[in-house]
Amino acid sequence: MNKLDELFDAFAIIGEGSYVFVCDVKNDISRWSKNAVDYFDLPDEYMKNAGSIWAEHIHPEDRDNYIKSIDDIFAGKAGHHDMQYRAKARDGSYVVCTCRGVVLKDENGAPNFFGGAIKNHGVLSYIDSITGLRSLYGFIDDIDTILWKNEKTLIMMVGLSSFSGVNDNFGFSFGNKTLCKLGNILQKKFSNNGRVYRMDGTKFVVATKTIEPDKMKEIYDELKDSVVHDFFVDGQRVSLSLNGGAVYVDRFDITSDTIYSCLKYAYYESKSKHIGEFMLFEDSLSDEGRIMVEKINVIRNSIAENCKGFYLCYQPIVNANTEKLKGMEALIRWKDDKYGVVPPVQFISILEQDTIFPELGKWILKQAMEDGKIFLEKYPDFVMNVNLSYAQLEKRNFVSELFELLDETQYPAENLCLEITERCRLLDLDVLKSMFEICRERGIKIALDDFGTGFASLGVLRELPVDIIKIDREYVKNVEKSESDQHTVKFISELAQAFSAEVCVEGVETAEMRDFLRKYHIGSLQGYYYSKPVPFEEFAEKYM
Repeated sequence: MNKLDELFDAFAIIGEGSYVFVCDVKNDISRWSKNAVDYFDLPDEYMKNAGSIWAEHIHPEDRDNYIKSIDDIFAGKAGHHDMQYRAKARDGSYVVCTCRGVVLKDENGAPNFFGGAIKNHGVLSYIDSITGLRSLYGFIDDIDTILWKNEKTLIMMVGLSSFSGVNDNFGFSFGNKTLCKLGNILQKKFSNNGRVYRMDGTKFVVATKTIEPDKMKEIYDELKDSVVHDFFVDGQRVSLSLNGGAVYVDRFDITSDTIYSCLKYAYYESKSKHIGEFMLFEDSLSDEGRIMVEKINVIRNSIAENCKGFYLCYQPIVNANTEKLKGMEALIRWKDDKYGVVPPVQFISILEQDTIFPELGKWILKQAMEDGKIFLEKYPDFVMNVNLSYAQLEKRNFVSELFELLDETQYPAENLCLEITERCRLLDLDVLKSMFEICRERGIKIALDDFGTGFASLGVLRELPVDIIKIDREYVKNVEKSESDQHTVKFISELAQAFSAEVCVEGVETAEMRDFLRKYHIGSLQGYYYSKPVPFEEFAEKYM
């Protein structure tokens, strides 16, 4: 029972805002959140045969699918559970729930524990149960009010790095106390000047109408220093690493979702690229920064309007020896009458923080498949390359949606190549490996983009099944004169051979560069020497 409770505490942190459950599969003993027990009138927090008990609460039309999924879990046929159904509450009404769970196996590979979270879409908690602060839902509500009242507000997100170490060393109960302590410190610091919120995981938000960004940076730097040197929980000193990003809201014709996306972008810039330094989104006090927030808001709304204003450009990929067309890479663009053409560098990394981004990713895949079909008759080995975002890959149903698109468009899987972007380093490599193995079984190719920078490292190459390694243009722009660039290209090409992968070089700009690269074991070339990215009609006119 101790192990069951320990796992339950772990899932409770991850699944904050949801009903958490953990089942000891071998003994069929489960523990469920007390608020789930109360809301759905379940027998107790601890239940024998909880799967069958819960099945009785599920709508008859949804019950068979649920039972099959649970049976597969207990039989060891499935490693996770992800479905939506209707469940009966205490008052007899049905609410829509999303249930996600994972299986933890023993050393023999048999199901040991099954845990996860159920999100009740009929109830949104505005109070965080661990810290007592207002939650993410309360934050979004309050931002809507700020926009409605036209109140200039500075919003800062702070969060902890490597918090799992605290849980590993001291236990999850201690971890909860640590979050409560940080929440209390923030409340005291901003008690008369703002409101504090507990967000998902280890993140908090402060919203203030009276503190200017320069002063907020001073306060943040003091906090950052104090949690490293002077942070105690139950008499135990704990050293924490803080990250912080902020956005200044002084225009009100935007949505709370846009503000939240910009805020998360600033936070992850602090965490990923600036070692916890305070980051203000795009200098949102400047005219240029205000225009950027406005652009993001318009572009985000365009996704909701069936990706209005988005279009794809394509850049050819050619055989390194014959220079015949092998494929093309799809590259997203957006334009409208007011802003003209906006390059992806201005919006992709920000919108990747937004829950709506996978809709854009799905549109890109479908459009690329539709456009690619026209080339298959003339070029039967033609391959369409499409970049993937971590925001798409973190969705559990990504692979099934991808296969549905292939079936819908009738595009051959073997003529599709998925390129992994640098930000995918944020995902679990084991999860990526499993997804890509399934894709490759279908015939889809996988490419490591920008090899040698960030995510695309030697360690990742060892872990992930890939077909193509794309050498970043930074490593070839001086390849004719730079010995270090020459050694790098030679090393990567030989490394690719060892892993049975082909090499594609990006950034080829001259005939001299092309000729020099042919000295190495290179399969394909891409760059402005052959063509800049062009709209589909122009690409088709040239190659068809």
